[in-house]
Amino acid sequence: MARSDRLFELMQVLRRHRRTVSGRTLAQELGVSLRTIRRDVLTLQGMGAEIEGEPGLGYVLKPGFLLPPLSFTEEEIQALVTGALWVSRHTDDKFAFAVKNALAKINAVLPPDMRPAFDDETFYVSGPASHATPIDLSEIRRALRNQCKLRITLSITHAPDMDQIIWPIMLGFIENRRSVAAWCEADGKFRMIDLDNVTHVEVLAERYSRNRRQMIKEWRALDILPCNERGEAC
Repeated sequence: MARSDRLFELMQVLRRHRRTVSGRTLAQELGVSLRTIRRDVLTLQGMGAEIEGEPGLGYVLKPGFLLPPLSFTEEEIQALVTGALWVSRHTDDKFAFAVKNALAKINAVLPPDMRPAFDDETFYVSGPASHATPIDLSEIRRALRNQCKLRITLSITHAPDMDQIIWPIMLGFIENRRSVAAWCEADGKFRMIDLDNVTHVEVLAERYSRNRRQMIKEWRALDILPCNERGEAC
């Protein structure tokens, strides 16, 4: 392994551990000697990486340092491109545009010998089989980022006529359906709401008070499946 690649891999291992990790563990994961790890840590520190620790005590990397130049393997590039294709064809136009910009930035910093892997059309990703939801997914994403409440109107025949207020916590793409996981003010429960059953969404200025990430943990613990067609959305 070239030294530049090894330095990059060492940074990746330190990022994965997040907490103090022994030099011996780093050496085992990278398949090098403990002496090599100590030299490489000193090199990275000289390049500006905030790695705290010393031999015998272990090392921890503080966040925020990027090791130039950007380096990917061929499989990592193909994984990024394939994932980007899926996002661009299964979400909304604004997200698809963001994906194209992100790919352009990655392509611009790739070394010339890696660009064939970027342009190699190895995988085909189709669009969703069902019709696209009329709901603007970018508005739901905005509500998620800002922890804003949503006012929704359901199209299910026996659902309440009045609008309902939900606290969105996660946007889901399940097979060919789009759903939003949310806490419903009407009954104080978590629900998975199929967006095909929603005719109108309004992002409210009012934010919900609870932490979204903590609510996601609570929702996952309940193991709630997507709602069915009978109107069990909210």
